[in-house]
Amino acid sequence: MNNKGATGIATAILLIAFILISATAASVLMNDSGPQYEKNYEELLDDTLNQISTYIQIKDVLGKYTSNTEEQQIQKIAILIKPLFSIDIDTSQLLIQINNGKQIKILSYNNHAEFILSHSLFEHPLWQTMNENTFSFIPILDKDQSIIKYNTINDNTDIVYIILQLSNDFAMQKGENLEITLFPATGITKTITLTAPLPIKNVVSLY
Repeated sequence: MNNKGATGIATAILLIAFILISATAASVLMNDSGPQYEKNYEELLDDTLNQISTYIQIKDVLGKYTSNTEEQQIQKIAILIKPLFSIDIDTSQLLIQINNGKQIKILSYNNHAEFILSHSLFEHPLWQTMNENTFSFIPILDKDQSIIKYNTINDNTDIVYIILQLSNDFAMQKGENLEITLFPATGITKTITLTAPLPIKNVVSLY
């Protein structure tokens, strides 16, 4: 089974788990009485709904090999994401952690987002606005331009690339791994492990 199929199954399991947890908690709390238990029950449901609704799906991850050193390495990475549900997700509050097993770095959004238009993904002018501590967004589908204008993913049809440029310390060579974690302002964190394949092509799938 490929990673995309596994992601779909994982999402379904996640939803079922939250429903079961909520149902169990509700059963326990409903056996008690009083305003405090009712308040706890409402808070639990609100928290569960918030975590499910703000879940970010990672649909694909691409990398580009370059030969700036003696051996080809990946420094440009594009992560294709979309929300599970139509709810506002503040992209300006998103943080990304990268971990190569030796070092950990936290990247922040540089408040630059532009449509891909006729540009090639890895040659888009937006790459020039970034440094090794930041990331940007390239929306592929954003009907109301909420990502561009308001730093908000607000529809489950929104599809956007997160692009990040790795420093030399985190650049990936053949066979090396990189762990990436998305930290939204609210909801569930998402961690994936990328592996650099053979550099047979310049642009390769990492996920």
